[in-house]
Amino acid sequence: MRIGAHYLRNGECEFTVWCPTLNSVAVEILTPEQQLVELKPQAEGYWQGKVNDVYPDALYQYVLNQQAAFADPASQYQPQGVHGPSQVVDHQCDWRDAGWTGVPLESMIFYELHVGTFTPEGTFTAIIPRLPELKELGINAIEIMPIAQFPGDTHIEPALAYRNWGYDGVYPFAVQNSYGSPADFKELVNACHQHGIAVVLDVVYNHFGPEGNYMNQFAPYFTHTYRTPWGDAMNFDDAHSQGVRNYFIQNALYWLREFHVDALRLDAIQAIYDLGAKHFLWELGEAVHSFCQGKTWKRHLIAESDLNNPQIIRPPSLGGYGLDAQWSDDFHHALHTLLTGDRQGYYEDFGKCADLAKAYTDTFVYDWQYARHRKRYHGISCRDRPLSQFLVCIQNHDQIGNQMKGERLSERISFAGLKLAAGAVLLSPYLPLLFMGEEYGETAPFLYFVSHSDPDLIQAVRAGRKQEFKAFHYAEDPPDPESASTFLRCQLNWELRHQGQHKVLLDWYRQLIQLRKTHPALLNYDRNGIQATSDEEKKLVVVRRSSASREVIFAMNFNSSPVTVTLPIEREAGKLLDSADIQAPDKLSVGEEVRLDATSLVMYEVEFF
Repeated sequence: MRIGAHYLRNGECEFTVWCPTLNSVAVEILTPEQQLVELKPQAEGYWQGKVNDVYPDALYQYVLNQQAAFADPASQYQPQGVHGPSQVVDHQCDWRDAGWTGVPLESMIFYELHVGTFTPEGTFTAIIPRLPELKELGINAIEIMPIAQFPGDTHIEPALAYRNWGYDGVYPFAVQNSYGSPADFKELVNACHQHGIAVVLDVVYNHFGPEGNYMNQFAPYFTHTYRTPWGDAMNFDDAHSQGVRNYFIQNALYWLREFHVDALRLDAIQAIYDLGAKHFLWELGEAVHSFCQGKTWKRHLIAESDLNNPQIIRPPSLGGYGLDAQWSDDFHHALHTLLTGDRQGYYEDFGKCADLAKAYTDTFVYDWQYARHRKRYHGISCRDRPLSQFLVCIQNHDQIGNQMKGERLSERISFAGLKLAAGAVLLSPYLPLLFMGEEYGETAPFLYFVSHSDPDLIQAVRAGRKQEFKAFHYAEDPPDPESASTFLRCQLNWELRHQGQHKVLLDWYRQLIQLRKTHPALLNYDRNGIQATSDEEKKLVVVRRSSASREVIFAMNFNSSPVTVTLPIEREAGKLLDSADIQAPDKLSVGEEVRLDATSLVMYEVEFF
């Protein structure tokens, strides 16, 4: 059942809403002329009706049981914010991507961005002029943090009024009004496809935000059976759960169908609880893959998960859910701890060079190993899945923004460390993700910021943020998440990319990406084509990747002092990369030692004859 308001042309609009426990539902048209039309009950708790004299941009809301009125749970636009009425949208669009065939998943190089801080304007259309530089860098997939309508202070200018990471959205079908209209988002997708860039949209199916959440007025969207960090879990397996499942499946198809989005990143799927025989993610995967049949390009589902469970990406024929890829946090944690020395929280389970070596070859460091932080055994082997089904990074919105001061790695480690980190990610056999500004060493933080209208909620957020970092014994309080200045501090300094060491780092990223896209050994995602070893005393990790014709060997020195190593080559090798620029010889003979500068990476190539 397609839900929401669907404009049928010639002033006719069909309204469908799911309310399985209500006695009456009416749609109230507010503009251009007010009218109230009773909807008719349909099977499985849906209510539906066609209304005349309703045109695009008309405002409407639903009147429930002849009492209170609320916006459409499947609203496609909320021009007055989360507490206002919904707006009818005409999805006709001048699509210019008829020749678009997509980007193969295994070839994607992701660039995560937050619309509100990526440009001073904080809009969809303001992103478009920056696409050529991203393309020139080698980016071919932008991952946009959630754009579902979230709350804000509507009494100030829109660019400052709505300050949120996007995970507090309460209207999953409605593009954030301060970012632009549905047409503006489509224009961004059009422009991306014209530049050869896929669009990945971050969607949240595990909770709704705390303000403007009127879902329970309509239907049992939540269940008391499970608890999440945000309260009651979404109802995916309890009474009336079929409507909740359909709601989110329709949402996924909506973004693919109406906006030509290439992939969806599913937020924190470990908080999607479903003990039914057919997990919601399995049903979602079936719906998306069915949608792709006969289309000119394949769409993808990518799960964020900390479960270390390959069942998510195994095909249903092997008992899996059939999603296309998933995040692998173990790689990030193993690399982060070696670079920063952090050992607090979940980082206590990492910190050895052997952890990173295992992350290169086995993906999961914890594949049914005892994890001290979790105080239990965690994970299971995923060696039956291709390397190209896993996404890795060294920075993302969570790993930066969940620190009290939101520091990027550029503020925490040396310039040499930034180059080493980039090489470790981009030379890996996994799908790499960059966080906006990472490529040139952006200095602005990415802090946690919100804008709520409820004073009690504002105080609760502030108190929660302080409590979160109480154990760290900081001398000062966290930056106020409600303050507009906190948000403004996070806007990118885009001009830095062409200055000094920032440009040097940008050129290094460009070199790594170009090599990743062209070298045969780096294009081989077979697990048999990668080996990794470690030396804890020297703080060294050596990785070998091979194809039928060539092999690359790169050594990463996480030591603050230079080290020497004999690389496992069987014939003369030529140097491809050296993050220290001058240390390693251009040619390396069998048995010859190579000196690595402190915190550096060097890579050699061997050609087979």
